[in-house]
Amino acid sequence: MRQQAMKMQQALQGKQIAVEKGDVKVIISGDQKILEFSVQGYSSQDAIDALNDAIKQSQKMAAEKLKEIAAEMQ
Repeated sequence: MRQQAMKMQQALQGKQIAVEKGDVKVIISGDQKILEFSVQGYSSQDAIDALNDAIKQSQKMAAEKLKEIAAEMQ
């Protein structure tokens, strides 16, 4: 199962989603990493890093909660 998850993650890394709303543009990879973020044509690597950190923390929190739920079901 772990090997399947790794294959899926690798497949998702190669995908990109681009969203533009007004003056805001975001490009994110399928594995949820911000590749580009700009507002009115201006980009900041600090903003991209902060967004990626927030997403990573959210994913970690969700994974921990899923582990708790799985443990309760056993």
